[in-house]
Amino acid sequence: MVSIAFTGGGTGGHIYPGLAVAAALGKLLPCRIFWIGAAAGMDRSILEDAGLEFFGVPSGKLRRYFSLKNFSDIFKIGLGFLATRAILKREKPALLFSKGGFVSVPPVAAAASLGIPVFTHESDYSPGLATRINARFAERIFIAYQDTAAFFPPAQRSKLVVAGNPVRPGFHNADAEAGRAFLGVGPQERILLVLGGSQGAREINELVWESLPRLTQYYTVVHQIGPKAELPPPGKLNVPAERGIPEGRYLPYAYIREEMSQVLAAAELVLGRSGAGTVWESAVAGKPMVLIPLSGSGTRGDQVENAEFFKKAGAARVIQGGGDSSKIARGTSLQVVSLLAETVASLAEDAEGRNAMAAASRRLGDQDGALIIAQEILSRVKGEE
Repeated sequence: MVSIAFTGGGTGGHIYPGLAVAAALGKLLPCRIFWIGAAAGMDRSILEDAGLEFFGVPSGKLRRYFSLKNFSDIFKIGLGFLATRAILKREKPALLFSKGGFVSVPPVAAAASLGIPVFTHESDYSPGLATRINARFAERIFIAYQDTAAFFPPAQRSKLVVAGNPVRPGFHNADAEAGRAFLGVGPQERILLVLGGSQGAREINELVWESLPRLTQYYTVVHQIGPKAELPPPGKLNVPAERGIPEGRYLPYAYIREEMSQVLAAAELVLGRSGAGTVWESAVAGKPMVLIPLSGSGTRGDQVENAEFFKKAGAARVIQGGGDSSKIARGTSLQVVSLLAETVASLAEDAEGRNAMAAASRRLGDQDGALIIAQEILSRVKGEE
């Protein structure tokens, strides 16, 4: 049986789209799929829970800024290359598909050094550093947005395929009633789903906690706060008895995994970051969005670009946080808190506007990126046979 190697990780935003491609490929081609990812972190648990073979390798982060960690991570990247090369020589995959992220660079380079064909996918509006490196080795470069082609050098543009973003099958046919049952809310409850990515986002958490009295006037707020986040202590931000929040109207979760597609289907409105996973899963579900992109130092601005694209398409409202998330944590952005509350309230009271945004969102999510990529992989593997 033919083997296909997948790589990528570091965050759920790189892993879950890869799983979507794996699921689509498995329906088209009887094959063995295994994943090469970071030995440390969340990669192993997610992928093994999904039923895939997983090989962990050393991984170093690629940074565009000065950090002492860059020196030690160079050695980790080198070790990752050697470890991956040994795995690929032993397992002999017909192709390696990269979903990106800093974890993917050594496996991509190792595959190329062995003559194994490489396909790679970029989720964001502009390519990140990992994709720019991986593209040098790749036969196919999948992009989510047509405009992204302009960021690649002319010599690489013949390799580009516009595929949208892969989204797991469950998001295409999710059951809203199952989502409500998981949350324990009734059929008449309006739901605002708050997402900060798989790790949560402190800025989003702080803004939502400060805004809860206004938000819960309209919605049951379902809030993925992140596995490392802690709710504020009594007497501070969100205690119902002290802030006038009705009981049961605020539902915080550290992380929603398998039930996320159903919860998203049940939501009337999505509030969150504008990482590729959030915006494209919401688009497949046809949801209007209020986006607060990560900005300021330590980011290359990809979330701002994603948010602006969905805003121009009519699927989202965008709120700029005013810079680093640390400023929000120090309580210096009460104006943003007010703007967030007003934006959500205005959409809650405007059914026609929400419906128009939902329709725009659904149009963007119509493309089945996972199937497009899987068909390209199938064609390459069959051609090689």
